[in-house]
Amino acid sequence: MDVELEPVKRSELESVWKMQIEAFSDLLKKYQDYDTNPAAEGMDKIIERFEQPWTRYFLIVAGDEKVGVIRVVDRKDGSRKRISPVWIMPEHRNKGYAQKAILAVEKIFGTENWCLETILQEKAHLHIYEKLGYRKTVRVDKINERMDLVYYEKN
Repeated sequence: MDVELEPVKRSELESVWKMQIEAFSDLLKKYQDYDTNPAAEGMDKIIERFEQPWTRYFLIVAGDEKVGVIRVVDRKDGSRKRISPVWIMPEHRNKGYAQKAILAVEKIFGTENWCLETILQEKAHLHIYEKLGYRKTVRVDKINERMDLVYYEKN
């Protein structure tokens, strides 16, 4: 099934925040990365990002269901565009929605000059990004004894 991206409205931010908590809770339990995991963020962070002129949130919609969210940062100053974060709700995972959403934002914002980071230990995440042409950089940040963040770029 194809996906559509719908710009998030301010009135939907609480729903987006609740989706984010649900989508990232398992990773928070697994890695206990309370300073970096989106499930540990308050709604104020969503509002703060939403109000940034360089940030766009999109609902990922398949059929008539909201299956996830993707946030794009595009400062339009020559710096890399950034995906941070993208998530698919647990009951909708492994159906290709994240991949389709990334391809959809690349259609909107262009296919060049992207970056993102993800959990090194989550091999399925690495596979999706590499399949889409993203390449690991040399940067890896150790978050704690369980988890590292690896950085990707797509030229």
